[in-house]
Amino acid sequence: MTAIPGTTLDLRSSRRRGPRNLRAPLLGAVLALACGDVSRNLESDERPTEAERTAGYELIIEGGWIADGAGNALYPGDVAVRADRIREIAPPGMLAAAPATKRVDATGKVVAPGFIDIQSHSRGSFLGDGDGRVVSKVAMGVTTEIMGESSTNGPVAPHVLAAAGDEAGRTVFATFGDWMDAMEEHGASVNFGSFVGATTIRIFAKGHDMGPASGEELEAMRAAVRGAMEDGAFGIGSALIYPPGNFATMEELIAVNQAAAPYGGVYITHLRSEADRFLEAVDEAIAIGVGAGVPVEIYHLKAGGRRNWPKAAMAVAKIDSARKAGVDIQANMYPYTAGSTGLTACFPPWASAQDLLMDRLADPRERALLRAEMESPGSDWENLCDLATPEGTLVLGLSRPENSRYQGRYLSEIAEAMGTDWVDAAFDLALSERGRVGTVYFMMSEENVAMQIGLDWIKFGTDAGGWNPEGATGLTHPRAYGTFARILGRYVRELGVTTLEDAIRKMTSAVATRIGIRERGLLVPGYYADIVVFDPETIQDHATYTEPHQLSTGIEHVFVNGVQVMEAGRHTGALPGRPVRGRGWRGRE
Repeated sequence: MTAIPGTTLDLRSSRRRGPRNLRAPLLGAVLALACGDVSRNLESDERPTEAERTAGYELIIEGGWIADGAGNALYPGDVAVRADRIREIAPPGMLAAAPATKRVDATGKVVAPGFIDIQSHSRGSFLGDGDGRVVSKVAMGVTTEIMGESSTNGPVAPHVLAAAGDEAGRTVFATFGDWMDAMEEHGASVNFGSFVGATTIRIFAKGHDMGPASGEELEAMRAAVRGAMEDGAFGIGSALIYPPGNFATMEELIAVNQAAAPYGGVYITHLRSEADRFLEAVDEAIAIGVGAGVPVEIYHLKAGGRRNWPKAAMAVAKIDSARKAGVDIQANMYPYTAGSTGLTACFPPWASAQDLLMDRLADPRERALLRAEMESPGSDWENLCDLATPEGTLVLGLSRPENSRYQGRYLSEIAEAMGTDWVDAAFDLALSERGRVGTVYFMMSEENVAMQIGLDWIKFGTDAGGWNPEGATGLTHPRAYGTFARILGRYVRELGVTTLEDAIRKMTSAVATRIGIRERGLLVPGYYADIVVFDPETIQDHATYTEPHQLSTGIEHVFVNGVQVMEAGRHTGALPGRPVRGRGWRGRE
């Protein structure tokens, strides 16, 4: 029997093992029942016969240490795959005589379920401007991506679809299901699914206007939600700091989530505040979940801005208290101290009403009004430039040649180079680029990041799309390349803030059970063969804020639905990904 490689892993895999593993067998059973049919396991009547073993398998992964995804302790075993399913997990050497089209030597490596990215933005990577390979995600072990924060490619109102003209088939779709079908036809290396965007639903009925929805508009939103849920959406995903999504009231969000509730929908949200009103925003999320009768999942839990760092522990306590009171609320995160969104997140939300932001930035009187609100204390919206400070605001997303000299520089430096202050610098860049301008904001503390990673109810997401580093231009947040490898390398191996087994649980079955992905997230016979083989002693992220296009290392083999998409650390080019759908999916007619 091969020993677990490295004394560091030996020590950290066994930390707090007693309490966790006392509940692990029961946890594994519960997870298996929640994720799907587990009748095809080693203890069932469908145990592989000698005749089946003689017939052989397409793939046998042998000599590795199994991390089953349920949080149980690592154990040695061999994994056999036939077609797109795990067929058998056997003691070491038991499959030595079984014929196999391919054998993978996993000696000294960990064999785990494929990682599920609960917050992906790979919509563009799959459609229109990408080949579906999402290389940066595959290289860190991702086999399933879940999209839907705020916006989705469908459903789109008929008049908007008509206005899109010839571009509609590539970018927006009449229904959520049409989008999923187009993604499947396009092809992807990983599985994919989505929540339906709350902003998309609001625009469907009300456009970019401010103000509460009328009764007619609200019913149109609810009907669109019902259609999306029957098309396989996992629930509703909101982002309540961005217009026009943040024009929605709590009452509106309760009403649209009530439409998703009968289909098993989950409400997943970028809170209305992650800073000065962080705790109040958590309260709002809880109220929406309770009012609508749906579970609540918080996107990228964090306390932004130094003055708010103490609120991280307070938010955790608030969530723990709500859970003890019977509220189904959990959260996810990425392992970085900086977030990323548009530079326009520094402008008051009303500036984007009626989709007229650029017109307002070009009007001196409107700019003066914007400036006055941005510089006034106590505003009722989240100014990320204030929270990060101009010295902590790194500008990435510049495409015009005249702005190239500012890319990868802090807003304070750009303002100095322009001979102006940071407010006018931000206005001028956004107006020149005619867009949001991708920006990184340094706002969080390392201590809070580590604390949150150890929480039982946390999960992980990249909050990023997939990239191919070959030919990549411009800059992006390093989380697009490093999230999962960074957790396993820095926070498990180096810092020991959680065990390897529990980190993998949070990357796999915790997501699958949370949103209802069937037969994925565990290494269980009968489940789909989404499998990752990695070296726990070398797995590491390499992407940085100024040099982000660097693949993680240590992930050696990745299989999606039994097809190899990464071999010996290199992408194979295969596109075996399939749609994954929520509990309300009604299937194709």
